[in-house]
Amino acid sequence: MSEQGPGPGSEVPVGVPDVPVGGGETESLATATPISPWRLALRRFLRRKPAVISVAILGVIVVGAAFAEWIAPFGAVEQNLDDILQSPDGTYLLGTDTLGRDNFSRILHGGRVSLLVGITVALIAGGVGTLIGILAGYYGGFIDAALMRLTDTLLALPGLMVVIIAARLLGDGVWDVVLVLSGIAWMTLARIVRGKVLTLKEQEFVEAARALGVPVRQIMRRHLLPNLVGEITVTISLTVAAAILAESTLSFLGLGVSATHTATWGNMLGGNEGFVTTAPWLVWGPGLAIVITALCVNFIGDGLRDSLDPTQEKL
Repeated sequence: MSEQGPGPGSEVPVGVPDVPVGGGETESLATATPISPWRLALRRFLRRKPAVISVAILGVIVVGAAFAEWIAPFGAVEQNLDDILQSPDGTYLLGTDTLGRDNFSRILHGGRVSLLVGITVALIAGGVGTLIGILAGYYGGFIDAALMRLTDTLLALPGLMVVIIAARLLGDGVWDVVLVLSGIAWMTLARIVRGKVLTLKEQEFVEAARALGVPVRQIMRRHLLPNLVGEITVTISLTVAAAILAESTLSFLGLGVSATHTATWGNMLGGNEGFVTTAPWLVWGPGLAIVITALCVNFIGDGLRDSLDPTQEKL
């Protein structure tokens, strides 16, 4: 049976090819409008449910930690010696510790310190790693060799051993821990940025800027950095999770932020390790906070990587 053509008076549609917009979407050339790369990245990110759910969960954790003074039912050091090792109930949502302190309130206050350490370490390491990577990749030669040998040497050292020795030498304050962790967290980003810059500096737009006599600082700021945002953002987000885990490990070993200064998830774990069987809520509370936060940050990092650079998306 043959197909019938369009009837008399009917309009014949003009063939307008569809063009890909991103992430499998298509849009007609006749109606296509310019879409910024950031909007395309946001669309891709919002289609990744694990990343979106992680943003929501992490947002709740951050808000709870930031406003712990108003949300927590008790103070971080408030003691009630009549309720020592009280199991979870309507008054104490996650029970109490050996001094009668509310575990839920301490987790909220401790999250403030743990998140502060993670975010600060990631930002410092991100700045140092980006600077070293750009300098090494752009200048090459002796500068590249010297900076990369330093980076390789630090990467070759056992990270935990370096952190333990540095923590012993510096102290157990919050900013001491930040300094220690920042000192070993920048190397990975430095190598990533260097590799990207080695490719970018051979591109025509960079060569044209050099030919026109544009200062090196301006080339780095206007031509290199904007093309490194994806790699930097993803690496910094993953460094947050790594720093939180590292701080928790140090505190558990008694080398991180001292419990005499303030509560952190790590020193709450370390201080209550003997109650795993008799009062498990003292361990499960901060332990789950660490695991959930680290997983959320990693899922967000994966989503950012796939959104900002679709060629790196996991199959």
